[in-house]
Amino acid sequence: MFNFEIVAGGTVRTVLQNRRREVLDLVSRTYRIHEAGQTVNPDSYFLRFPEKPDSRIIALPAFLGPESGVAGIKWIASFPKNTESGAPRASAVLVLNDYATGYPIACLEAAAISSARTAASAAVAATALRPEGHQGKTIAVIGAGVIARNICDYLSAADCLPEAYLVHDLHEPSGQALAEHLRGTQDAPVSFTTDLAEALAADTVVFATTALKPYVTTPFKPGQLVLHISLRDLVPEVVLGAQNILDDIDHCLKADTSPHLAEQATGSRDFVTGTLAGVLNGDVTLDADRPVIFSPFGLGVLDLAVGAFVLEEARRDGTAIEIPDFFGETRRW
Repeated sequence: MFNFEIVAGGTVRTVLQNRRREVLDLVSRTYRIHEAGQTVNPDSYFLRFPEKPDSRIIALPAFLGPESGVAGIKWIASFPKNTESGAPRASAVLVLNDYATGYPIACLEAAAISSARTAASAAVAATALRPEGHQGKTIAVIGAGVIARNICDYLSAADCLPEAYLVHDLHEPSGQALAEHLRGTQDAPVSFTTDLAEALAADTVVFATTALKPYVTTPFKPGQLVLHISLRDLVPEVVLGAQNILDDIDHCLKADTSPHLAEQATGSRDFVTGTLAGVLNGDVTLDADRPVIFSPFGLGVLDLAVGAFVLEEARRDGTAIEIPDFFGETRRW
């Protein structure tokens, strides 16, 4: 009852690198469990700073349900200016709690968990929303940070294998770094482009930027699949011109995401086609004559599911670090 463990970032990365297919299955199952109403996923809570409007720290509490016995919270900071010194934009921890007692049982380095669950959700969507596969297609990646790298790795693990990759980033060294990573890990040709319009014309377009406001005004064409992972790239008119798949409708339509702005512009949610779990369950049918946009806000239940998986694997590998006497009092009297 009073055991407490730490799982360090190196261990988290090793577990996730070696078990991407298992994480894909886990994320897919968790979406379905959430859709069935078996989880609790409250709103995310944003800590903002008046003198740093681009920075924030976000709390994502969640509960995976009585069967799992796991509750917890991710505390993740996003400070984009970190990249100017070569440091990652995001840092995070995940605390897991025991449902029976409420006691914390573990703390895990969670930037890797967060990027893995985000990337896995993109790959699950890429598979479900383009069931015929990506052969003969071009995948463009707009934004070339850690999330983009992980998305590409998970697309490969999910057998989303395109004919070619195209990379675009305003910071060319980052874009070239992602292109080089893809050349070393993928069989498809890879090109870097400074032309946003060229990237937007690809068969599958992945957004993984740090954009705070929409800048994409070009409508997408029938047959295009858009994985809008960074959530604030598209103006409302672009959203309204497509079929829109979200991870959780109430969760996504807030915080001035592009879908939220579309709701504000129309006063309606009629533009929402359904959820990814609805697609996975066969409850949502898509129209081949219209483009499809997947916009996930990011669910804390995914962090919990992946974090609990990492903890069990670390215990099995003997790499979880137990902290003796972490709790100062273990008896009421």
